[in-house]
Amino acid sequence: MDTDDPYRTWDSPALVAGALDGDQRAWTEIVRRYAPAVIARVRQFRLTPHQAEDVAQTVWLNLLENLDKLRDPHALPGWIATTARHECIRVTNLNRRTVPVDPQGGRLDGAAESDLDQQILLVERERALRDGLAELPTHQREVLLMLSVDPPLSYAEIAEKLGVPIGSIGPTRGRGLARLRETAAIKNYVAAWTASTAGEGGRDVLALG
Repeated sequence: MDTDDPYRTWDSPALVAGALDGDQRAWTEIVRRYAPAVIARVRQFRLTPHQAEDVAQTVWLNLLENLDKLRDPHALPGWIATTARHECIRVTNLNRRTVPVDPQGGRLDGAAESDLDQQILLVERERALRDGLAELPTHQREVLLMLSVDPPLSYAEIAEKLGVPIGSIGPTRGRGLARLRETAAIKNYVAAWTASTAGEGGRDVLALG
């Protein structure tokens, strides 16, 4: 561990600002610093290694997509922990083989309607994200996915794997995120979510903070 790394002393707002400016080391420090929160959630839900990898990838990809929408950078740790919890719930429910049903009323036993609604939203969000990525050009999708792994690949490693100039990674990331937000999958999901929460104090599902 490099204890002399100046990024270790940066607070959340500084790291967020650096990552938004394309500073790969700032993004790496975000993942290093807050990965334990993701791991703690995974252990709490006792997920398999494959499920844990799925949760981590989704958490970091969502953060990449939404970092510029963070209203209060100080809220970053809480957002990561909450997102990890939601993803653990999603993965747990997707891998549950059976759901108890009340034979009299035909209702799901042990799950409140609000919990079921939340789980459905989480599944739909994940599907929208994957469908949105599928709409991107291959090079943009590959860069976003490589940046979302834990630990993230450096710009140099990504450039080497893709055979492109290192200076092109940051701009490709920015264009990819912008294009992702404009995909039909993401737009349709946001529109459906906004409509379903109208009058309930709903907000943009992709916003942080």
